[in-house]
Amino acid sequence: MHFQGFRLCLGLLLISVNAEFMDDGVEMEDFDENSEEIDVDEDELSSEIKYKTPQPIGEVYFTETFDTGRLAGWVLSKAKKDDTDAEISIYDGRWEIEELKENRLPGDRGLVLKSRAKHHAISAILSKPFIFADKPLIVQYEVNFQDGIDCGGAYIKLLADTDDLNLENFYDKTSYTIMFGPDKCGEDYKLHFIFRHKHPKTGVFEEKHAKPPDVDLKNFFTDRKTHLYTLVMNPDDTFEILIDQIVVNKGSLLEDVVPPINPPKEIEDPSDRKPDDWDERAKIPDPSAVKPDDWDESEPAQIEDSSIVKPDGWLDDEPKFIPDPTAEKPNDWNEDMDGEWEAPHIPNPACRVGCGEWKPPMIDNPKFKGVWRPPMIDNPNYQGIWSPRKIPNPDYFEDDHPFLLTSFRAIGLELWSMTSDIYFDNFIICSKKEVADHWAADGWSMKIMVANANEPGVLKQLMAAAEDRPWLWLIYLVTAGLPVVLITSFCWPRKVKKKYEDAEYKKTDIGKPQTKGALEQEVKEEKAALEKPVELEEEKKQSDGEILEKEEKGEPEEKSEEEIEVIEGQEEGNKSNKSGSEDEELSKMPFFSQLLWNQKSFRV
Repeated sequence: MHFQGFRLCLGLLLISVNAEFMDDGVEMEDFDENSEEIDVDEDELSSEIKYKTPQPIGEVYFTETFDTGRLAGWVLSKAKKDDTDAEISIYDGRWEIEELKENRLPGDRGLVLKSRAKHHAISAILSKPFIFADKPLIVQYEVNFQDGIDCGGAYIKLLADTDDLNLENFYDKTSYTIMFGPDKCGEDYKLHFIFRHKHPKTGVFEEKHAKPPDVDLKNFFTDRKTHLYTLVMNPDDTFEILIDQIVVNKGSLLEDVVPPINPPKEIEDPSDRKPDDWDERAKIPDPSAVKPDDWDESEPAQIEDSSIVKPDGWLDDEPKFIPDPTAEKPNDWNEDMDGEWEAPHIPNPACRVGCGEWKPPMIDNPKFKGVWRPPMIDNPNYQGIWSPRKIPNPDYFEDDHPFLLTSFRAIGLELWSMTSDIYFDNFIICSKKEVADHWAADGWSMKIMVANANEPGVLKQLMAAAEDRPWLWLIYLVTAGLPVVLITSFCWPRKVKKKYEDAEYKKTDIGKPQTKGALEQEVKEEKAALEKPVELEEEKKQSDGEILEKEEKGEPEEKSEEEIEVIEGQEEGNKSNKSGSEDEELSKMPFFSQLLWNQKSFRV
């Protein structure tokens, strides 16, 4: 019984902890399935994992691991932001190549944003431009907010292949084709996917924003772990966004972006004007209504209550507050500097009932009606809400293949952050998902192995969770006390009941005290039995015959008080024996069967 209660307690504890982790993460069942694929027992991990710089296995447009320790091919921006004070318009944020602060992987390095409250801009040219045609686009990289994040981004920009592209002049208004990655400010957690679509008639570029993910992104910004962000765009005009190789958002470029790709076929005529006589009033005052003759608008909403009289002892001439007679001017009071000293005021002790001018309380005026207004009726001239007429949209077009975006030939990070030490690593741009997955297996998966091996035990995780959420202590307390409650509720009452029934059964065996007359009568009966055995035998037969006759006639047998007490004692004993046998059978039942049996017994 004790072990069964403990198992139930442990089960409830695991359920509560799992529910807590589900609140903090994104569809944890999916992530748990993924983590099982990459999880390795700590005993199987060597003291030092042998890391090898990832190498692409197929065609790629760009890769970067930063493991060489040098920013080869990367260009720091020398531009300035427009419409910004000169002091903060410079892109003077510092970048470094470093290892992770926690869960380091020997030999692995990444690009780290080091300055806070500064603008950062760095970019690199692709090995060849990516042209949107018949191949998918896969963009993938790692981010770790090593110190958390207050306000800032970790997104990338794929810079458009234009004639005026100059990486040294890379700034916020540089033309880009796609912007992708995490961004956060305040409590707004975002995962951007923005692409710039060119209007085929006007030539103007317009930003299209993918719908936000339906999952909670907070954990990816706060857990200080390395996360893998992947964007997949397919030639069939669909897209997928993955975090840690789990899809968190997907949709169609035609249907799941704002504003939509294709404009409306009709628009409101900008030259149309509402007629002067257009009546939009649905209700109007009834012109035939007349104010009643007895309607008095001069009556106030409230009047003095004439039934209330001034209380006895009310002092009209006494002030409510008086100077404190016990107060004394401080010795260091300087009237030249501090002004004339005045004693502080205290409530007037004479105003036990009240002081000052007495006025009766105000009550609602029963004669008040207010300003008369005619009732409202339906407007017979109502024409509805006016709206301009629709005309064909002169700029209308229909792009049924928005995947064909402007080609790009560079990747850049143009960021501002209030938090430093944002870690970037293992960039790859390719056209095959298996190439990106193999790249992740050689880089990101190794980091996850180290992080899992260094993960604190369950007890430490429970303590850490309770630090941020004190209400978890209540769950822990209830869960820890549950075995005691189960044992007390389902074991103790049955033992008490059994003891009580045993005691009741034994009471019938205790002889009742006899009087002297009863003893003498008992002796006489014994002597008579010895002297007249034959007569007693005949009386017994006669008595038995009378009992049989009564039974045949249906008459109840009359019994003495002593016989009734003996029979009742036997019945109580039988009940006790039956209860004892039931307890033996009950103890052999499974735990949940015992639980149902006890509930049934309590209802009875």
